[in-house]
Amino acid sequence: MRLIIGISGASGAVIAVELLRRLKQLEEVETHLIITEGAKLTFKHESKFDLYEVKQLADVAYDVHDIDASIASGSFLTEGMIIVPCSMKTVAGIASGYADNLLLRAADVCIKESQKLIVVPREMPFSRIHLRNLKELADNGVIVMPPVMTFYNVPSTIEQQIDHIVNKIMMQFNLPSSMPEWRSSNG
Repeated sequence: MRLIIGISGASGAVIAVELLRRLKQLEEVETHLIITEGAKLTFKHESKFDLYEVKQLADVAYDVHDIDASIASGSFLTEGMIIVPCSMKTVAGIASGYADNLLLRAADVCIKESQKLIVVPREMPFSRIHLRNLKELADNGVIVMPPVMTFYNVPSTIEQQIDHIVNKIMMQFNLPSSMPEWRSSNG
């Protein structure tokens, strides 16, 4: 299974790193990574992750400006793409078809080839413009998964919140997750 992972310049790159760690453990998954210039800045400001080490979590890492990369073509078969976190700039670019870098082009290819595309938008509150762009994506088959906090699993750490979000993403591709199946107190 080939998956493209895009990391754009929104807050929450730690979610992408955890997703990459989990996917690396799965022999059946081949990951293709794109990190935008904005994401590189975000890594500097909100984490201690070394970008070289993050790239090593992927099977293949691309320069965001390499528009000639194999993942820019519909003939490169994948199960889909996850953009986590997804900035509103990236959402707007995808929604308008403005594919001026490899991340946007790969997302555009997923849409045109009817492959699964998941965006994990990081903004709060959403403006009407953000909502319009997200609706445009959803209307075109994109799965919009904001990294919403969860409470029904009674988390006590940020790591448990991140784990929940990563599990939800992995479930979209029928990949193993550590999320327990919900059981009602009524049986």
